[in-house]
Amino acid sequence: MSGRRRFLLDTNAVVSLLAGNRELADLLEAAEYVGISIISYLEFLAFDGLSEADRACFARFCERVAIVPLSHDDSGMIELALDLRRHRRLKLPDAIIGATALSQNALLVTNDSHFSGIDLLAVQGC
Repeated sequence: MSGRRRFLLDTNAVVSLLAGNRELADLLEAAEYVGISIISYLEFLAFDGLSEADRACFARFCERVAIVPLSHDDSGMIELALDLRRHRRLKLPDAIIGATALSQNALLVTNDSHFSGIDLLAVQGC
């Protein structure tokens, strides 16, 4: 991998970025890859009280990042998610987000402390 970094944003990082977190925007500006899990995509759209402006902003954001699906034929990511769920006691959505970061060889950007301490997972706060 070159000097450019790969990032996967947790749902709270997406919210922070769209709320104007300039430090996070600067970090991602020079990234080789920025993605979100399909779980984060769904979690964001499920928030109560989203305005049409919020939805439009999120749609523009989604045009600029990779949205990583969960596919039944991606046994590696499924096994990673199940391992994180069983052995790290993560809730299933978080286990899928963590497994997505691992499968994309990306640093997970999150404010959720329960991801810290997972040896395989590189995490950065936002």
